Amino acid sequence: MKTILCYGDSNTWGYDPGTRSRYPPDVRWTGVLAEMLGRAYRVVEEGLNGRTTRWDDPFGPGRSGQTYLRPCIESHEPLDLIVVMLGTNDLKRRFNLTSSDIAESTAGLAEEASRIARTAGGEQANVLLVAPPATTTLTEFDQMFAGALEKSRQFSHYYRLAAGWRRVPFFDAGSVIVSSEKDGIHFDADEHRKLAEALAGEVRRLIG
Repeated sequence: MKTILCYGDSNTWGYDPGTRSRYPPDVRWTGVLAEMLGRAYRVVEEGLNGRTTRWDDPFGPGRSGQTYLRPCIESHEPLDLIVVMLGTNDLKRRFNLTSSDIAESTAGLAEEASRIARTAGGEQANVLLVAPPATTTLTEFDQMFAGALEKSRQFSHYYRLAAGWRRVPFFDAGSVIVSSEKDGIHFDADEHRKLAEALAGEVRRLIG
Protein backbone atom coordinates (compact mmCIF):
# COMPACT_ATOMS: atom_id res chain seq x y z
CA MET A 1 0.00 0.00 0.00
CA LYS A 2 1.25 3.47 -0.92
CA THR A 3 0.71 6.34 1.51
CA ILE A 4 0.01 9.95 0.52
CA LEU A 5 0.19 12.78 3.05
CA CYS A 6 -1.92 15.83 2.16
CA TYR A 7 -0.49 18.83 4.01
CA GLY A 8 -2.59 21.96 3.83
CA ASP A 9 -4.96 24.45 5.39
CA SER A 10 -8.75 24.80 5.65
CA ASN A 11 -9.24 23.71 2.04
CA THR A 12 -7.57 20.41 2.89
CA TRP A 13 -9.46 20.26 6.20
CA GLY A 14 -12.67 20.66 4.20
CA TYR A 15 -14.17 24.01 5.23
CA ASP A 16 -17.66 24.49 3.77
CA PRO A 17 -18.11 28.17 2.80
CA GLY A 18 -21.88 27.80 2.85
CA THR A 19 -22.28 26.46 6.37
CA ARG A 20 -18.90 27.38 7.93
CA SER A 21 -18.65 23.78 9.11
CA ARG A 22 -16.71 20.80 7.73
CA TYR A 23 -17.66 18.80 4.67
CA PRO A 24 -18.17 15.06 5.27
CA PRO A 25 -15.16 12.84 4.48
CA ASP A 26 -16.63 11.66 1.18
CA VAL A 27 -17.02 15.27 -0.05
CA ARG A 28 -13.56 16.59 0.88
CA TRP A 29 -11.05 16.33 -1.95
CA THR A 30 -8.84 14.10 0.16
CA GLY A 31 -11.69 11.64 0.68
CA VAL A 32 -12.68 11.72 -2.98
CA LEU A 33 -9.03 11.16 -3.91
CA ALA A 34 -8.85 8.10 -1.66
CA GLU A 35 -11.99 6.71 -3.26
CA MET A 36 -10.65 7.25 -6.76
CA LEU A 37 -7.24 5.72 -6.06
CA GLY A 38 -8.64 2.62 -4.38
CA ARG A 39 -7.36 0.23 -1.74
CA ALA A 40 -3.77 0.23 -2.99
CA TYR A 41 -3.39 3.75 -1.58
CA ARG A 42 -3.86 5.36 1.82
CA VAL A 43 -4.59 9.10 1.91
CA VAL A 44 -3.72 10.93 5.15
CA GLU A 45 -5.48 14.25 5.78
CA GLU A 46 -3.39 16.90 7.48
CA GLY A 47 -5.40 20.08 6.99
CA LEU A 48 -5.61 22.85 9.59
CA ASN A 49 -7.73 25.99 9.43
CA GLY A 50 -5.52 29.06 9.23
CA ARG A 51 -2.27 27.18 8.59
CA THR A 52 0.43 29.36 7.04
CA THR A 53 3.61 28.22 5.36
CA ARG A 54 5.96 29.29 8.14
CA TRP A 55 4.57 32.38 9.85
CA ASP A 56 3.36 32.60 13.46
CA ASP A 57 -0.12 34.11 13.49
CA PRO A 58 -0.86 36.29 16.54
CA PHE A 59 -4.55 35.33 16.25
CA GLY A 60 -4.01 31.59 15.71
CA PRO A 61 -1.36 29.79 17.77
CA GLY A 62 0.22 26.69 16.24
CA ARG A 63 -0.51 27.65 12.64
CA SER A 64 3.04 27.60 11.26
CA GLY A 65 3.33 24.87 8.64
CA GLN A 66 7.10 24.70 9.00
CA THR A 67 7.00 24.10 12.75
CA TYR A 68 4.70 21.09 12.43
CA LEU A 69 6.12 19.66 9.19
CA ARG A 70 8.77 17.31 10.61
CA PRO A 71 6.69 15.85 13.47
CA CYS A 72 3.80 15.41 11.05
CA ILE A 73 5.91 13.51 8.54
CA GLU A 74 7.59 11.39 11.18
CA SER A 75 4.16 10.55 12.67
CA HIS A 76 2.93 9.11 9.40
CA GLU A 77 6.03 7.52 7.86
CA PRO A 78 6.71 5.61 5.74
CA LEU A 79 5.36 7.90 3.02
CA ASP A 80 5.43 7.68 -0.76
CA LEU A 81 4.15 11.18 -1.58
CA ILE A 82 3.53 14.47 0.24
CA VAL A 83 1.09 16.89 -1.39
CA VAL A 84 1.71 20.44 -0.14
CA MET A 85 -1.04 22.99 -0.82
CA LEU A 86 -0.48 26.09 1.29
CA GLY A 87 -0.18 29.84 0.82
CA THR A 88 -3.73 31.16 0.98
CA ASN A 89 -3.43 32.22 4.63
CA ASP A 90 -0.11 33.90 3.86
CA LEU A 91 -2.21 36.38 1.87
CA LYS A 92 -3.58 37.88 5.08
CA ARG A 93 -2.84 41.59 5.33
CA ARG A 94 -1.08 41.14 8.68
CA PHE A 95 1.81 39.24 7.03
CA ASN A 96 2.45 41.81 4.27
CA LEU A 97 3.98 39.27 1.85
CA THR A 98 4.33 39.33 -1.94
CA SER A 99 3.14 36.52 -4.20
CA SER A 100 6.76 35.62 -4.83
CA ASP A 101 7.48 35.47 -1.07
CA ILE A 102 4.58 33.08 -0.56
CA ALA A 103 5.52 30.86 -3.48
CA GLU A 104 9.14 30.65 -2.31
CA SER A 105 8.05 29.81 1.21
CA THR A 106 5.70 27.06 0.08
CA ALA A 107 8.20 25.56 -2.34
CA GLY A 108 10.77 25.58 0.44
CA LEU A 109 8.42 23.51 2.59
CA ALA A 110 7.89 21.05 -0.24
CA GLU A 111 11.63 20.67 -0.70
CA GLU A 112 12.10 20.21 3.04
CA ALA A 113 9.36 17.57 3.13
CA SER A 114 11.12 15.67 0.38
CA ARG A 115 14.40 15.70 2.32
CA ILE A 116 12.75 14.47 5.53
CA ALA A 117 10.24 11.85 4.36
CA ARG A 118 11.21 8.29 3.53
CA THR A 119 9.42 5.42 1.84
CA ALA A 120 9.17 1.93 3.31
CA GLY A 121 12.30 1.08 1.36
CA GLY A 122 14.24 3.99 2.87
CA GLU A 123 14.19 6.08 -0.30
CA GLN A 124 13.37 9.78 -0.50
CA ALA A 125 9.62 10.33 -0.76
CA ASN A 126 8.07 12.16 -3.68
CA VAL A 127 6.51 15.58 -3.21
CA LEU A 128 3.95 17.59 -5.17
CA LEU A 129 3.68 21.38 -4.78
CA VAL A 130 0.13 22.59 -5.47
CA ALA A 131 -0.59 26.28 -6.06
CA PRO A 132 -3.97 27.25 -4.55
CA PRO A 133 -6.52 28.86 -6.88
CA ALA A 134 -6.94 32.62 -6.83
CA THR A 135 -9.38 34.13 -4.40
CA THR A 136 -12.61 35.62 -5.74
CA THR A 137 -14.63 38.56 -4.39
CA LEU A 138 -14.12 38.50 -0.65
CA THR A 139 -17.11 38.80 1.66
CA GLU A 140 -16.59 38.45 5.42
CA PHE A 141 -12.82 38.15 4.95
CA ASP A 142 -12.41 41.37 2.95
CA GLN A 143 -10.33 43.28 5.50
CA MET A 144 -8.40 40.29 6.77
CA PHE A 145 -7.35 39.47 3.19
CA ALA A 146 -7.10 43.01 1.81
CA GLY A 147 -5.09 42.92 -1.43
CA ALA A 148 -5.33 39.12 -1.73
CA LEU A 149 -7.14 39.00 -5.05
CA GLU A 150 -4.35 40.63 -7.06
CA LYS A 151 -1.63 38.65 -5.29
CA SER A 152 -3.40 35.30 -5.59
CA ARG A 153 -3.83 35.76 -9.33
CA GLN A 154 -0.05 35.64 -9.54
CA PHE A 155 0.24 32.35 -7.62
CA SER A 156 0.35 30.14 -10.70
CA HIS A 157 3.29 32.07 -12.19
CA TYR A 158 5.39 32.36 -9.04
CA TYR A 159 4.68 28.87 -7.72
CA ARG A 160 5.75 27.42 -11.06
CA LEU A 161 8.98 29.42 -10.93
CA ALA A 162 9.69 28.44 -7.32
CA ALA A 163 9.00 24.78 -8.05
CA GLY A 164 11.47 24.91 -10.93
CA TRP A 165 14.15 26.48 -8.75
CA ARG A 166 13.60 23.87 -6.04
CA ARG A 167 13.21 21.06 -8.58
CA VAL A 168 9.93 19.81 -7.18
CA PRO A 169 6.90 18.72 -9.24
CA PHE A 170 4.20 21.35 -9.58
CA PHE A 171 0.44 21.44 -10.16
CA ASP A 172 -1.74 24.53 -10.54
CA ALA A 173 -5.07 23.95 -8.77
CA GLY A 174 -6.39 27.10 -10.42
CA SER A 175 -6.23 25.32 -13.77
CA VAL A 176 -9.11 23.04 -12.72
CA ILE A 177 -11.03 24.76 -9.88
CA VAL A 178 -12.14 28.18 -8.64
CA SER A 179 -12.71 29.54 -5.15
CA SER A 180 -16.29 29.89 -3.96
CA GLU A 181 -18.29 33.06 -4.51
CA LYS A 182 -19.75 32.52 -1.03
CA ASP A 183 -16.64 33.79 0.78
CA GLY A 184 -13.98 34.14 -1.91
CA ILE A 185 -11.50 31.70 -0.36
CA HIS A 186 -12.88 28.20 0.21
CA PHE A 187 -14.05 25.53 -2.24
CA ASP A 188 -17.58 24.46 -3.06
CA ALA A 189 -18.28 20.72 -2.97
CA ASP A 190 -18.10 20.20 -6.73
CA GLU A 191 -14.70 21.91 -6.81
CA HIS A 192 -13.40 19.42 -4.25
CA ARG A 193 -14.32 16.60 -6.62
CA LYS A 194 -12.72 18.32 -9.61
CA LEU A 195 -9.50 18.82 -7.66
CA ALA A 196 -9.45 15.18 -6.56
CA GLU A 197 -9.94 14.00 -10.12
CA ALA A 198 -7.01 16.10 -11.33
CA LEU A 199 -4.74 15.11 -8.46
CA ALA A 200 -5.51 11.41 -8.91
CA GLY A 201 -3.82 11.67 -12.29
CA GLU A 202 -0.83 13.46 -10.77
CA VAL A 203 -0.50 10.82 -8.03
CA ARG A 204 -0.49 7.98 -10.54
CA ARG A 205 2.08 9.83 -12.64
CA LEU A 206 4.40 10.33 -9.67
CA ILE A 207 4.12 7.07 -7.75
CA GLY A 208 2.35 4.64 -10.07
